[in-house]
Parts: sequence; C-alpha cells; structure tokens
Amino acid sequence: MSSGELGESKAYVHGYGEREAQRLMDQAESVRDLIHHDTAFPPDSRILEVACGVGAQTVEMAQQFSDCRFVSFDKIPHSVGLAKERVWATGLQGVHLLAADLFEAPFKPESFDVLFVSYLLEHLPDPLATLTNLKALLRPGGNLLVVEGDHGSCYFHPSTPEAIRAWKCLIEVQAGLGCDSEIGRRLHPLLQSAGFEDVRVSPRMVYADQSRPHLQHQFVLQTIVPMVEGIRTEAITKGLMSPAEWEKGVEDLRETGLSPEGTFSYTFFKANAKKRG
Repeated sequence: MSSGELGESKAYVHGYGEREAQRLMDQAESVRDLIHHDTAFPPDSRILEVACGVGAQTVEMAQQFSDCRFVSFDKIPHSVGLAKERVWATGLQGVHLLAADLFEAPFKPESFDVLFVSYLLEHLPDPLATLTNLKALLRPGGNLLVVEGDHGSCYFHPSTPEAIRAWKCLIEVQAGLGCDSEIGRRLHPLLQSAGFEDVRVSPRMVYADQSRPHLQHQFVLQTIVPMVEGIRTEAITKGLMSPAEWEKGVEDLRETGLSPEGTFSYTFFKANAKKRG
C-alpha cells in the first residue's frame, strides 16, 4: 500500500497522484497506534527507512524516536520531495531524505542498526532478493522491522457480489504485475529464507463499524475505497469487470463505511527479525 521503492517492478499499481499521496497519509494516521504501539528502537540507532514514499510514516516515526537518526530514501524523486516538505514543516533535525534506487543505494555495508520496510514487498516481483540485498546494509545483530498488508484478509458487510469482485480485482491487477498483495501471511517463511533469525510475526487487524466512526471514515472511506478506485482503468481494460459492474462494486464497498450496518475488517502483519551477530 505504499508509493515507495519498486525495485524492478514496472509500475506502482496505485499511482503517484495527489490523491494517492493523501491516501497514504490517511492510512498511516489511521493505523499508527495499531501498528506501532509496541515499536521500539535502541537510543542513538541509525535507522534506514526503505521506500519512504511521500513520508507518510517518516515524520511520525522520527518524532516518536527523536533520539535516533533516520535515513529515508525512495526511488521516486517527486515522492522524496513531498517527504522533505513534511519533514521541514515539522522542524525535525534527525532525518536525512534522498532519492536512490534500492539496488544501487549509496550506503556502506553494515552501516545501519535498524532496517524499516513497510508496504513495499507486496509491490515487488522478487521480495526475497530485495530482503537479501537489504540485509547487507544491516550490522551484525541489527534489527529488521517489516510491515505488510494482506488483501486476502479483507472481509466486509454488506458484501455484494460486485463489491467482492471489485476488491478481488485489486489482487488480480497486482498479480498481473508479478506481485503478491497477500504477502503478509508469507512474512515468516520469507524472512527465514532471506537468512534472518529470531523472526516474530504478529497480525494487526483493523476492524471498523459504527461504534468506531473514525476508522470507518479514515480507514475505509479515505484509505480503502480510494485504493480500489485507483485501479479502475486496469480492471476494466483487462475485462475483469464491466464499467457498470465496477461502479456498483465501488459504491457498495463505500457503503460499508457509510451504512449504520456496515463493517470492515483488514489484517496487517508486523514482523521483527535480527541479522546474525
């Protein structure tokens, strides 16, 4: 769900427009406490944030861990520019942002204490190669933090056939790019295969209903629905749904965040691991 570093992927399925930038901000805000309430970094850690995108998490993380030093990079210069604007607006001093390619990153081996990777692996055709490449930048005994979603974990009510189909189009469009939007469930074996140790994964479920109106608004209406709307052209062009079916599906999905009876559930996965000391 990030507009970040794509490695060798041909396209970021959600695009790089203004609306997507705002969607990423809303997503980060809506699940910040759910994802990061137990995140902890040792003081003075040098943290590499991989694929920072528009800085949706950069500022919050840097403010929370003001005694650490952050280096945040992304392949897309425009995204880095937006991230810099956010950092400058807050007056943060311990953040260095730059545009760089994941596989040609200008960092010395073993120069970071922590690697922070979020919402990136689902957009890569070879996430294992990415993790292996990143591991070289981590010092022996250093920590890896990975956060990914899993589109196959999504359930909602009312669940019309069109709404379900529109959601599945999101999965199929990413699969057509050789990517896995259900990668959250694979984090444990994936990190083990990349040679990390002490791998621990925990699911983080977002659940919204009328008793949690802030989540219905910020997560369902401002994060989920725009994410699905962003693949309209691909879904219709590929013949996955007709225009009429698509419009009904998106509208029905929106109702899960508007209707008094609407409910929505989605699970993120957070993984912590170490590099052998």
